[in-house]
Amino acid sequence: MIRTGEQYRESIRDGREVSINGEVVRDVPSHPMFKPLVDIRARIYDMQHDPAHAHLMTYQEGDETSAIANRLPLVQADWWDKRRATDAILDTVGGVVTRVGDETVGEMWSLFDGQDILNDVDPQFARNIRDHIHHVLHRDPFHVSANTDPKGDRSRPPYEQDPDMLLHVVRETDAGLVVRGAKYETAAAYANQAFTKPTIADWGDAACSDYALGFICDLSSPGLKFLCRTGFAGRGAPEDYPLSSRFDEIESLVVFDDVLVPWENVLFYRHTRAAQFIRATLHRYSAFAFVQRLLKQADLLIGTALLSVRQTGLEGRSAVQEKLAQLAVYREGIHAHLTAAITLGERSPAGLLMPNQSLLYAGRVLACGQLPQMMHLARELCGGQVCLTPDAAAFRDPVSGPWLQKFYATTAANADGTGAEDRRRLLALARDLLNSDYAGHRLSFALFAQSPPFAHLAAVYRSFDWDGPLAFVRQAAGLASPSPSDEGSSVSGDH
Repeated sequence: MIRTGEQYRESIRDGREVSINGEVVRDVPSHPMFKPLVDIRARIYDMQHDPAHAHLMTYQEGDETSAIANRLPLVQADWWDKRRATDAILDTVGGVVTRVGDETVGEMWSLFDGQDILNDVDPQFARNIRDHIHHVLHRDPFHVSANTDPKGDRSRPPYEQDPDMLLHVVRETDAGLVVRGAKYETAAAYANQAFTKPTIADWGDAACSDYALGFICDLSSPGLKFLCRTGFAGRGAPEDYPLSSRFDEIESLVVFDDVLVPWENVLFYRHTRAAQFIRATLHRYSAFAFVQRLLKQADLLIGTALLSVRQTGLEGRSAVQEKLAQLAVYREGIHAHLTAAITLGERSPAGLLMPNQSLLYAGRVLACGQLPQMMHLARELCGGQVCLTPDAAAFRDPVSGPWLQKFYATTAANADGTGAEDRRRLLALARDLLNSDYAGHRLSFALFAQSPPFAHLAAVYRSFDWDGPLAFVRQAAGLASPSPSDEGSSVSGDH
């Protein structure tokens, strides 16, 4: 059943070993670095019970109410429902949050599509993935994803360096697998479980490998240690940093110090084919929510830039309109790919409805690849005051305040019924969105959160229908039809 925000908070008060900036965290929900995102995740849980949002956030199956985000997508309407629910969340919290569960639960659906592969090694693994999908639907945990490893010496295979550099099995027991190593995981310190899986493609010379391992990790398990980066919350006054004070999602290096993974949580093990399958198909569903977040990021860029030029009376200039139009084209390009991916959805091997793979992956390349340029366009439109404006305390100071009120109250702003304080507030948001440490962190995160750019393009290469253009050119050029052997060598997509 759907949980409340308070039930979620209590679920992460489980004695887990969390440290940040050299400090041992005694209570994650109340710690100032974690509290802003814990509160947002709790607010999302409470939205499921709020009559104003419940119809967007939940669905009824028999006597049970479940979260739309966790529902298996079977028909096109399921994707529209998911899209509306995500929009409602981001609109309500007033910003973009990436790791709240809906964007990672889809990764398990990808493995659900690979049940025949899991059955090759052990039918129990296919049953386990079905059980865990059922668990998410009916228990409503905060589910995240664990992919990225500490890099070590990447010129050497894992078995030629410290064996603990990459997560691996150290022994089997009657109760399950004992694993050791580490993973980077966003939000793990305040989540309930993580789909933990390998990122490397070089499994060594053997068909089986102790590194080819996928499982659901209970984040309250003994032996886990969460070594977190210092957050941005608290570094400056919230009125000066309105985004980083509320929306910073803390990453952890999660150390597995001989952690027991019960057999019922193991999804594949010593099965390189399953590991390769999940890496090739991991984002066939989860990329949708990820790209939708970037659509909301585009809205933030457009709204910030447009308000700024209106406050300063520049919207009527053609050069300004051209830059605003470029931002709009970027935004509408993402919107078009998401819409088309739903409309032209494809049936998966397990009977689910996938977003059209070629369109979804192409939309991800567009959204990620052009994001740095679009941020710079918004920076240009906001002008140099973004990096020059004093903090809020200076506007309240009896000595500096009157001068700042004078010079920040523009004619155009006053005509809109706004003044220096509204100008300061907008510039503070623009600084946090475009120029702050947080802005740079979020940009890097967007570029790598679903694998690096080359992997984004590789996904497009695998999913694009190359046969259509080839046939068109063969006909136009009067070329002979391909032989059966040529057809067999053509690129196959992830359909």
